[in-house]
Amino acid sequence: MKQTLTGVPSAAELAELHREHLWLHLTNHKLYETQEPPIMAEGTGYMLKDVQGKEFVDGLSGGVWVVNVGHGRASIADAVSRQMKLLPYYAGSMATPPYIMLAAKLASLLPSLPKVYLSNSGSEANEKAFKMVRQYFAAKSPGKKKYKIIYRDRDYHGTTLAALASSGQQERRADFGPLPEGFAEIPHALCYRCPFGKSYPGCNIDCARALEQVIQQEGEDSVAAVILEPVTAGGGIIPPVPEYYPVLQEICRRYGVLLILDEVVTGFGRTGALFGHQHYDVQPDIITLAKGLASGYMPISATVARKEIFNQFMAGPEEPNGFFRDISTFGGCAGSSVAALENIRIIEEERLTENSALMGAYLMERLKELEAFPIVGNVRGQGLLAGVELVEDKRSKIPLQESRLAQIVASAREDGVIIGRMTRSVPGYNNVLYMAPPLIIDKYGIDRIIGALRSALHKQL
Repeated sequence: MKQTLTGVPSAAELAELHREHLWLHLTNHKLYETQEPPIMAEGTGYMLKDVQGKEFVDGLSGGVWVVNVGHGRASIADAVSRQMKLLPYYAGSMATPPYIMLAAKLASLLPSLPKVYLSNSGSEANEKAFKMVRQYFAAKSPGKKKYKIIYRDRDYHGTTLAALASSGQQERRADFGPLPEGFAEIPHALCYRCPFGKSYPGCNIDCARALEQVIQQEGEDSVAAVILEPVTAGGGIIPPVPEYYPVLQEICRRYGVLLILDEVVTGFGRTGALFGHQHYDVQPDIITLAKGLASGYMPISATVARKEIFNQFMAGPEEPNGFFRDISTFGGCAGSSVAALENIRIIEEERLTENSALMGAYLMERLKELEAFPIVGNVRGQGLLAGVELVEDKRSKIPLQESRLAQIVASAREDGVIIGRMTRSVPGYNNVLYMAPPLIIDKYGIDRIIGALRSALHKQL
């Protein structure tokens, strides 16, 4: 585009600008040399409309599992507008009323984790957690060098280098090395592809017990924390079995290792509980939150911690560990705090967590019907976070070719339904279709998703 556009650009003009200027997330832009780039223009509830006027069921809550309360919430926009006119921003060592009110609200929802640190994104929230843990042990056990973080294969914790170093997805880490040292991996918890070749329940929950071996290998005096997604999201939609977290937590307590749960995806009703860890008997030391915290209406994240951890930073002003030596510039955006407060109010008053559980059960029931297809290997999920693993054949479990997954997703989009796909570049890993619609979805919306997916699968036979 050689001149500045005036007025509202046409769909063709937007596509040209898109090709000339955008660098999108996780996108091979070579595709758009021969295809029209998809551009979304409007959204209401769980429906979207692109710049061409075509409507879609949003099966991905805004693409990356964020818009829990649905699109077009005027009350959030109005609340943010009022706050922006009053005071848009203040940060540093001075709080604002919305920050205080949001911290109090989160503490009421997570009473064992009453200290709240706000930042801008899920990646940043996890970085803050790592820094808190390392500074905590530096103050509590001077000279011990208790700093290592253990993570789980297939889990994902963010795009910044330390968050990436703690993510068990090699394809996301490729070409970004060398990554920071001080991170070690434990096996994933997917029974369908058990890393130990066993079957539940006769497996002794070895995937959790592996933590002890890794702690011993790394040196128990050096391991500071474990970070996990309560339900693995982008690594294949993997809810661990009920016994998993009690086994893992007992090991953490025995070795003095802090437990960080990354609820960036699973928080605020996504799994059919307000927080994903509430499906399990587990008490984390730190939780990180983002995505559903404000449903994407404003960028915001939080790192919430036990008071005992916070108290370690309460030394005298002359002490080097007398405060957390970090800052998050956009943790001071008052409008983001207001958006989060109004978003949480909607979730509570409209009982969206309950709807997520109810519609999630219906979604799983309908997805289970698709197991009759020879290429559907495994259906799994929790609440409105669901995955369908596709295979060449059920016996061998050889992952379906990535090109065929792309065809299924494209076919669903042609039918007016947006779903996603995740693949692994490492041989033998999963190829999974995934769905995470807004928590307001109803049976009609789910039936639309299932209908489009069923039609797309038929085309692969």
